[in-house]
Amino acid sequence: MNLALAALTEELRRLKSAGVKNVSVSEESLAALRRAVGKRAADRPAKSAATSASSASEKTTANESVSTPEAPTAAPALAPDLPAYVPKAKVGEEKAETPAIPPPQPFTLPDGDKAARMAALKAHVLGDAVCCANVRPGKQVVLGVGTLDARIMFVGEAPGAEEEVQGEPFVGPAGQLLTKMIGAMGLKREEVYIGNIMNWRPQMPVNASGVQYGNRPPTADEMAYCLPYLRAQIEIVNPDLLVALGSTAAQGLLGPGSFKALGEVRGKWKEFAGKPLMITYHPSYILRNQSNRSKRMIWEDLLKVMEKAELPISEKQRGYFLDK
Repeated sequence: MNLALAALTEELRRLKSAGVKNVSVSEESLAALRRAVGKRAADRPAKSAATSASSASEKTTANESVSTPEAPTAAPALAPDLPAYVPKAKVGEEKAETPAIPPPQPFTLPDGDKAARMAALKAHVLGDAVCCANVRPGKQVVLGVGTLDARIMFVGEAPGAEEEVQGEPFVGPAGQLLTKMIGAMGLKREEVYIGNIMNWRPQMPVNASGVQYGNRPPTADEMAYCLPYLRAQIEIVNPDLLVALGSTAAQGLLGPGSFKALGEVRGKWKEFAGKPLMITYHPSYILRNQSNRSKRMIWEDLLKVMEKAELPISEKQRGYFLDK
């Protein structure tokens, strides 16, 4: 239970560092939190339990008044028809033991064309003992997707629930939004390359049925182990530029502790693996912050990407999400 609460706290800190001020919480999630607090209080001496329960009740009530856990309304589109945000974070009920992460193992890409080299890399990653040990039964190791001739490569942090089932990055609500963002740039999803630093979903506690609810940021050791595989994808695709989506992805590429808040580096050109790197918010930021101001911030970063890639930009595109 402590592990679950720690993971939840870490996720809230990550969102705060990314500039998120409000998080929608479902009634189901709040009920799980109340059960967790009640169970912990019941395990303590009577007097301590009564005090803890009272304190927890007051805090829960205060949080409910701030979070307003009602069903959120559909998000206005960054491009037309964006998916609505559906909160899914819950607290696990049992601990899950996460295997220790060793240092990354050196490997060499074979010679050949792009397709042959990517096929070899995929076989290597799917057979990697550490990757496989961190994937739960019935789930998949995830590698990047897209054209191997992409000029633009988007980099996220790690697979989520939908991604580890389908074996493809960015296929959940945030992925649907990313596809709309790419469309707003005048491109199709299949015309870019999309990957993650991590090749498996970071584990969290599971419930009695073995189901993991919610996500957590990958640890520095987890990202360090998988980073060579991302470098290999960059080497094969050889894009003109990279786009880091979110604080965790940016930290993974720039190095732990390279910045305190995403606002310090967001919208600025950096470099990774010899490629220009633009840092912007993760699509989930828009799912939680649906104002035109939030959308405009990400869109301005994407306009810089379009300019760098010498993509055509219409006046209509330049005016997206400007306050009227």
